[in-house]
Amino acid sequence: MIWGVVAFPGSNCDRDCAHVLRHVLGQDVRQVWYEERALEGLDAVVLPGGFSYGDYLRAGAIAATAPVMTALRAAADRGLPILGICNGFQILTEAGLLPGALLHNRTLRFVCRDVWVRTECVRTPFTRGLRPGQVLRLPVAHAEGRYLAPPPMLRALERKRQVVFRYCDPAGRVRPRANPNGSARAIAAVCNAAGNVVGMMPHPERAAEGVLGSEDGRSLFESALRSLAGE
Repeated sequence: MIWGVVAFPGSNCDRDCAHVLRHVLGQDVRQVWYEERALEGLDAVVLPGGFSYGDYLRAGAIAATAPVMTALRAAADRGLPILGICNGFQILTEAGLLPGALLHNRTLRFVCRDVWVRTECVRTPFTRGLRPGQVLRLPVAHAEGRYLAPPPMLRALERKRQVVFRYCDPAGRVRPRANPNGSARAIAAVCNAAGNVVGMMPHPERAAEGVLGSEDGRSLFESALRSLAGE
């Protein structure tokens, strides 16, 4: 499989994602610069975390207008698996490829720590290999990670099974104290209606090797690989 990892000015997790895909999972990786206008030949794409364009205007707002996003829209329409992590999630919402928005954390403070998330949806390529209700421990690091959408949209996302992960405690219980940023309905990740585009605030690439303290994040990439292989 050939994975594309897109980098914008200010991305800082693109090499981490490429490392996991290339050295941990043995995949071919093409690092894609934001000015590129074609994504042919790729089997899946990752928009990594970071601070694209310094988070000016709003996090992800300027990157959402970059040349590569036209090709990304077309790839999303073709059903290509696309994973946006942290700033990548913000870019996908700003581009309209995912519903809702990411606002400043309720505390207005940067949060950087491990959290637990409960698997709500297993129909995406990145979660097909997980169990419904499976709890993962993943790190977060963001200032603008509070997911918000109008109440009718939130109800529609739940009804259409587009909520992919919720923040929870280690036992899988959704509690206010387990929500690191005040996200509506403790939402940590959502997908598009087709399920091939997923955005999430936690960083699975930072929990893909035992030396990092958790391998829970690796399961998302492995799930996508099995999905791409038709398993």
